[in-house]
Amino acid sequence: MKLKKLTTALILATLPATGVFAAALDRSGQSIAAFLQPGNYFEAGISVLDPEVSGKSNVTATNPTSQETGDMAGDYYFPSAALKLQLTDNFSFGLLYDQPYGADAEYTTSNMFTSPTGHTAVEVDTQNLSMIFGYQPTVNWNIYGGAVYQTIKGNVELQGTAYSGTASPSTGFAGYKANIGEDSAVGWLAGVAYQIPEIALKASLTYRSEIEHSVNIDESSSGTNLTALPVPNLINFYANQGSSDITTPQSVNLDFQTGIMADTVAFANVRWVEWSKFAIRPYAFGKASGTVGPAIGQPNGFDLVAYSDDQISATVGVGRKLSEQWAGNISVGYDTGAGNPISTLGPTEGYWNLGLGVQFSPAANYFIAGGVKYFWLGDADAQSGAQFNTSNTVAKFEDNTAWAYGLKIGYRF
Repeated sequence: MKLKKLTTALILATLPATGVFAAALDRSGQSIAAFLQPGNYFEAGISVLDPEVSGKSNVTATNPTSQETGDMAGDYYFPSAALKLQLTDNFSFGLLYDQPYGADAEYTTSNMFTSPTGHTAVEVDTQNLSMIFGYQPTVNWNIYGGAVYQTIKGNVELQGTAYSGTASPSTGFAGYKANIGEDSAVGWLAGVAYQIPEIALKASLTYRSEIEHSVNIDESSSGTNLTALPVPNLINFYANQGSSDITTPQSVNLDFQTGIMADTVAFANVRWVEWSKFAIRPYAFGKASGTVGPAIGQPNGFDLVAYSDDQISATVGVGRKLSEQWAGNISVGYDTGAGNPISTLGPTEGYWNLGLGVQFSPAANYFIAGGVKYFWLGDADAQSGAQFNTSNTVAKFEDNTAWAYGLKIGYRF
């Protein structure tokens, strides 16, 4: 089998848009593949997501007619880059940049999620810079680890009866706004890889730690339904500001590829992310929810955003070298989601996807790759934070889809 050159020329470019619409806030997929390339290597890529996510509000006493939510998922893109240096036969160093977690959504249609003064919206941005050191005791093994520098920032606004004192259960959080100023923190990663280049076999297991942020979130409320609550002066909580904890989740990536015939390889990726322990409860929001919570069956208060399940995603596919300059691949992906019902700020439950990729190598030491994926997004029941861990919901989202596009260049030196 002519596989040795195929190992370095094809599978590193399966598709830049690897994660893009995964469960909860997961986006990039946090691949370590660039660091495991032979020799000195650099790559840069960009992924673009174009989703269509809409649903219908539930019929309630205060919402007698089901309303269309309109498309609430925003288009977005994120870049990535990697530099890997083989310092000696036994030691390597790498820098990996990605944007692992994010959200971009806004309800603009007049419905349960809007008001005359604003729209329900969320925007979350993160950046990761991973500094990795690797030790290769033999040509087959690579043991690696390093530090991860992460930044996070975002904005959230809640509007409409889905969050007001007229919804069920009553909470009175319509009009709430939170501005999460950019914060930075440090985590770590560690992993091990095994390869047999002659048969294009490569396997790696990578663990990434939680990263704990302590941020001062600027909170305010212009809610008008507060007099219907057990605590009429709820709005006064927002005069007090304090530190809030946001911890991005730990994760594990398992990657595998092997030659199956001449010029052809099979590949697979499995990823686990511990979203079940992730929650955002800003300081003043938490104080207010702790006061209101007992009256609506939440004795310990409730979070602004939380998830009930861990995410497990998998991608399998086949890549083939078509000529000395061209290669292509096809893949199928699945994501379990992070629970259902799910937050109104991200109302889908996992996905199935189908991906196609192509790579052009004008010379042996560099390439240009591109790809596209089509997502069938899982149906979901949406609930506000006050309804978490209950069967109460405010809307249902069905038959949603997304397109993802990726472009990447790579260079060996």
